[in-house]
Amino acid sequence: MRIITNNKESEVFLKKLRSRDSGNNYPVEQTVKKILEDIKKNGDKAVLKYTRRFDYKDAATLKLRSSEINRLSNRADKKVLKALELSATRIRKFHEKQREYSWSFTEGETILGQIIRPLKRVGVYVPGGKAAYPSTVLMNVIPAQVAGVKDIAICVPSPEGQANPYVMAAVKMLDVKEVYSIGGAQAVGAMAYGTKSIKKVDKIVGPGNIFVATAKKMVFGSVDIDMIAGPSEILIIADKSANPSFVAADLLSQAEHDEMASSVLITDSPDLAKKISDEIKIQLSKLKRKKIAQKSLDNFGAVIITKNLADAVSFSNRIAPEHLEIMTEKPMDILPLIENAGAIFLGPWTPEAIGDYSAGPNHTLPTGGTARFFSPLGVYDFLKRSSLIGFTKKGFMRISKIVETIADSEGLEAHGNTIRIRRKGHIINKQTKITEGIYIYEIKK
Repeated sequence: MRIITNNKESEVFLKKLRSRDSGNNYPVEQTVKKILEDIKKNGDKAVLKYTRRFDYKDAATLKLRSSEINRLSNRADKKVLKALELSATRIRKFHEKQREYSWSFTEGETILGQIIRPLKRVGVYVPGGKAAYPSTVLMNVIPAQVAGVKDIAICVPSPEGQANPYVMAAVKMLDVKEVYSIGGAQAVGAMAYGTKSIKKVDKIVGPGNIFVATAKKMVFGSVDIDMIAGPSEILIIADKSANPSFVAADLLSQAEHDEMASSVLITDSPDLAKKISDEIKIQLSKLKRKKIAQKSLDNFGAVIITKNLADAVSFSNRIAPEHLEIMTEKPMDILPLIENAGAIFLGPWTPEAIGDYSAGPNHTLPTGGTARFFSPLGVYDFLKRSSLIGFTKKGFMRISKIVETIADSEGLEAHGNTIRIRRKGHIINKQTKITEGIYIYEIKK
């Protein structure tokens, strides 16, 4: 990994880091646009065509039968199943803390509030190309279930017609009945627009490759989406107390994702920087995915040496990393200074991988600096809110002149007339009798 020791070099690296997702993807966009238009026009026929082209040439159906889900899940190793079950319990327990409820309050003769309702139908995209991710099923389905979403549809590609047993085990564990063996932009299009076989959803969540991410971006507005996820990233703030082996392992855990992943260490200890650089060479040589990890480190890996930890924190806040590990002697002293991060991992015994699978918080996190304004996926992403407003005549009269004044100042006469007709009982020369209505609202949790 390159070692950066001055501000000029660090600024150049930061600029490169921010440019990871800003390349010209015009060819991808054009391809995705054609696929989406085809899905919108031809529905199932188009979905099946692209499934045969990209995943399985003999594909005949889109939906996986319950018997097939059961058959595949029965092939899963019992040890892995137990680990998934324990992780699911922890994930559900954490997300239950995020529940929201309708609320209201009275202000004189006025009732104001907010009605919280779950989305009716959600689509979950689960990657299934180069690798399979049962953890993605857990992290996307559980918060939707906690929110109260009734209809959940999962799309997962099945290369060569073989769905992954562990993904199917997670599906069965969460009792999701609606699973389609389709992937790519065609799956996003089918969920966004609806076909004869696949009912349109209200929101699409879940990670995917550049075609999936581009498709989600293009259908936004027709449906809601969680976020546009970019390449994975980790940033570690460490001082001389950090264990070089721990830090090196955690940096490599992201580098092995793909060539565009970013792994950055910021430290005030030149001695630690050298030890970690040496340790990475040792651990990297033993990795099965060492070619991917090496390219990732070459492109977007760095050890940045700062004068002190305050400078390290400042630079970290500018990067706004997806995963931030604090491996210092007193991590709780650093924590209040952190402004931007998707997930924060405290101390040497909290590697990022714990958050990926079993800690409880969601592993769907903002990337590419978007932690400045985006949050992790949560129960709140599967809820919608309606404002509640109710006035009696007395309450109306108290505020009516204010509303009329603002409406007139904006030149919206008809808006002001809705007030005048109630307050004065007439509009222009037409007399209208006003009958007071008193409304009582009850909001149930």
